[in-house]
Amino acid sequence: MQRYPRDMTGYGAVPPDPVWPDGARIAVQIVLNYEEGGENNVLHGDAASEAFLSEIVGAAAWPGQRHWNMETIYEYGARAGFWRLHRLMADLPVTVYGVATALARAPEQVAAMKDAGWEIASHGLKWVEYKDAPEDVERAHMTEAIRLHSEVVGTPPRGWYTGRCSMNTVRLAAETGQFAYVADSYADDLPYWMEFGRRDQLIVPYTLDANDMRFATPQGFNAGTQFLDYLKASFDALYREGGRMMSIGLHCRLIGRPGRAEALREFIEYVRGHEDVWFATREQIADHWAKTHAHQRFDRPSEMNQAGFVQAYGGIFEHSPWIAERAHALELGSAHDSAVGLHNALCRMFRSASEDERLGVLTAHPDLAGKLAAAKRLTAESTAEQASVGLDALTDAERAEFAAQNAAYTYKFGFPFIIAVRDHDKASIKAAFAARLENDWATEFAQACHQVERIALHRLKDMLPR
Repeated sequence: MQRYPRDMTGYGAVPPDPVWPDGARIAVQIVLNYEEGGENNVLHGDAASEAFLSEIVGAAAWPGQRHWNMETIYEYGARAGFWRLHRLMADLPVTVYGVATALARAPEQVAAMKDAGWEIASHGLKWVEYKDAPEDVERAHMTEAIRLHSEVVGTPPRGWYTGRCSMNTVRLAAETGQFAYVADSYADDLPYWMEFGRRDQLIVPYTLDANDMRFATPQGFNAGTQFLDYLKASFDALYREGGRMMSIGLHCRLIGRPGRAEALREFIEYVRGHEDVWFATREQIADHWAKTHAHQRFDRPSEMNQAGFVQAYGGIFEHSPWIAERAHALELGSAHDSAVGLHNALCRMFRSASEDERLGVLTAHPDLAGKLAAAKRLTAESTAEQASVGLDALTDAERAEFAAQNAAYTYKFGFPFIIAVRDHDKASIKAAFAARLENDWATEFAQACHQVERIALHRLKDMLPR
């Protein structure tokens, strides 16, 4: 089977209402990354010095050497930046992404985090790159991070964010069964669920745009006012939309500098000037979402084998299972697990079929209010569709009228009159019948094919959650 593993659809055009507590329009979530003391350093058993997210833009790792300038920049975050931010946000619910080895080297900071009631989530064992790490090594580091975090903090972490992750990270975190949420995603403005085997893992996405890391990257923020303007614009857009979550990413050594901390202070004051704002930790958001939007599993079309797929969807196009058989061979993915998505895949096979094959689909449809309906020999889907507009309860005169029109239509075009009755009522069906009898064959063939596709969409909407 050709299957595409990425989810490019998400919640689609209409995201769910998060029902934030107390009717809040927006959840504002502040993350403080605590990495100082967990970065790459030969003192920590690493092969080279750190080269990421510092005042030294474009810094290179120094193999086998300590880097005094880099080390002292990180030390500033622990010695001064953290405490400036702690004074600023001690009365706010903050989530700390704590690197376990960094937390182990920061007992006073950990105590201050706990005194402030901040959530301390795990940011991994070390602040290092995992893109090339063997799966067993990353799994072992994750296990050790949980153990060390629990030892240092006093409780195990309920949230996980690696940051410099691999393609295995989220799955490995989910497989631990440890976490109320995993944050290694930038894919949405709201939490969402992922399935890993029998594990339903909640993802609470993070951000790289509303993030002070852009002070340390090319084309990033040059001044605190730029950061402030961007945060305010992001907040304004999400607040106006309503029902969204805003994540803000901070680092002690970056936003903790005095010339930048003022921008954060102004932003917090700006947000506090709005009504219906819920400041929350990521743990609080995760618990709320799990309670309010519990995950519901269903048989996903993209994960079915061919036999199951054809059994489930072979009747969507009337008596034409070959369409489902061909669709199953396409590159399906999560985008096709919705009614609209699966409809697109099935329609592709219908549209790419020969004219004779499509004509066969048309002729497989029963006459509207015809003999098969009277004899109760329609498919269950057709029976329900015709009954929905009262075609199962016609007067003798109406039945005779439909019979005459069916005969004239079939004689002219060679296939029965087809219409998506759920788009109509009895009167508009009669009007369409009369109007379409005036079409030429090519026009009516195209119209009939369009109606077949509309019928298929309605049937799929009855079968799939969205």
